[in-house]
Amino acid sequence: MLMRTDPFREFDRIAHQFMGTTGTWSRPAAMPMDAYREGEEYVIVLDVPGVSPDAIDIDVERNALTVKAERRPVATADDVRHEVSERPLGVFSRRLLLSDTLDTERIRADYDAGVLTLRIPVAERAKPRKIAVGGQPRREQLKA
Repeated sequence: MLMRTDPFREFDRIAHQFMGTTGTWSRPAAMPMDAYREGEEYVIVLDVPGVSPDAIDIDVERNALTVKAERRPVATADDVRHEVSERPLGVFSRRLLLSDTLDTERIRADYDAGVLTLRIPVAERAKPRKIAVGGQPRREQLKA
């Protein structure tokens, strides 16, 4: 149902993780994802902790699904001095190519506790169906 497009995406994610770099709009960091089929729906689950729902952008163009989220710094007073700052800030993104067997017109998105869940129904044309077998009426041969 999903087609992976960038074989180097995982290398980029690991490099970002070790170097501590954050994502930008021109080069966003990857967000962790799970994908599975549940009954008649395809489910994509993305981790985006600390992101408000209004900072999540989901786009579908043809069969390409793009999810972008931005974790912004928390506003602090001038007299605040950070002792530790390990939570990554910036832009996170994931782009997936969806099979044409999914109904991209009816995608549902839910966000709860830092987890974005997308549910994509399987298109009617992709669901298994029975095909009736028709037969020709038997012809009887006339004897002379």
